[in-house]
Amino acid sequence: MSETDTRAVTDVADRLFDAIENSDIAVVERLFSPEVAVWKSGDVRDNDHVRSVRIIAWFVDATVDRRYEILDRQVFDGGFVQQHVLHATGRAGATIAMRVCIVIKVGADGLINRVDEYFDPADIAPLLSA
Repeated sequence: MSETDTRAVTDVADRLFDAIENSDIAVVERLFSPEVAVWKSGDVRDNDHVRSVRIIAWFVDATVDRRYEILDRQVFDGGFVQQHVLHATGRAGATIAMRVCIVIKVGADGLINRVDEYFDPADIAPLLSA
């Protein structure tokens, strides 16, 4: 994989997580390919573009702040795998520190076309009950 390709994938990763941290759903929506398929722990099927953006918008709306503590990121040809702790505070004051492993594939067009996100669904419960 060329250094340019590595930089392009890293740029997509940085823009995605920065957009979520900064409540910029429009950037997330633009980073996702129209044909994106997103699976997360607990899902029985992939989510399409509209539903995936709606889920991220819900998360941003349910929290007053969020921060990614990146533990590791490995770039591979066509994407990256990242381990992070997602820190967030809900509108009612509940906090989470959710450990996540995420695999993201990026197409030749620079758009995210596949997301597989692994976490313990119980870790997000404080935001659901608040």
